[in-house]
Amino acid sequence: MYDWQWRDWRGASYLTCSLLDGFDHGFFTRQFAPCGPEDLTPALKPEARPLRVKQVHGNRVLSAAEILAEASAGLGEADESGWPQADGGITEGALEAAWVCSADCVPALIADISTGQVAAVHAGWRGTALEIVPVAIARLQERGSRLADLRVALGPAIAGEVYQVSTTVAAEVGATVLPEFAGRWRQDATPLDPQAPSSEVPDPAKPRLPDGVAEAILETLGSLPLSPLHPDPQPGRVRLDVRRVNQLQLLNLGLLPEQVAIAPYCTYQTPEHFFSYRRERRKQVQWSGIVSR
Repeated sequence: MYDWQWRDWRGASYLTCSLLDGFDHGFFTRQFAPCGPEDLTPALKPEARPLRVKQVHGNRVLSAAEILAEASAGLGEADESGWPQADGGITEGALEAAWVCSADCVPALIADISTGQVAAVHAGWRGTALEIVPVAIARLQERGSRLADLRVALGPAIAGEVYQVSTTVAAEVGATVLPEFAGRWRQDATPLDPQAPSSEVPDPAKPRLPDGVAEAILETLGSLPLSPLHPDPQPGRVRLDVRRVNQLQLLNLGLLPEQVAIAPYCTYQTPEHFFSYRRERRKQVQWSGIVSR
């Protein structure tokens, strides 16, 4: 439905999506490492001000003013660059560039074609279980955005057919798109720890889901027309399409299918373009950014 196009800058390639036409944006590749937002913003809009956060696999989304205020105050256990802990940022004025980094997690770039404001979100399985993209949408709505005006591009991430997770993780993430389960299991479940390492699997001795609920969630997910599940030969494991879960969350919010685009690239299976933690077991990332207008 939408075109994904490669563009060149300084001898390296980055990806754009026609859904976001009218907004300077890009899903950058490993070729740009170790460049960060300050280095890459000129590829999109030289005069734009870059905004970034210290990503922690949670669902905190900050406005530009909040990012800058916390950074200047040294809040939130900021890293050496001074950026606060969060996994998404939204703009509040023109010429602000929102950035996130990822390896296998989902980089989501959001644009409002009416207000001109944008958001960049890092959605791993933990962030997706915590519904970070809907959180970002809600923050945009607080500032006047309407659902009909939003456009969301889900960039290169690990594909469902190669992303093995425990059945518990799949159920916790998948429950977010099933209204009949989402509230039910969260009432009694131990909440996810967004600070825990992203590679950790929940301790089976401390189940978060009541008995039988995980199985019911997985069965329901498997019957969906746009199921995010793929089979896995290992007992207690399935393959999970995190981008599909994010798409379903957006559709459940009321966005139309034509308002959401998914990149036809898998970070794990495209080593010539993208870093993948699952493939390389190294903390290397590529950046994705979008500029407000």
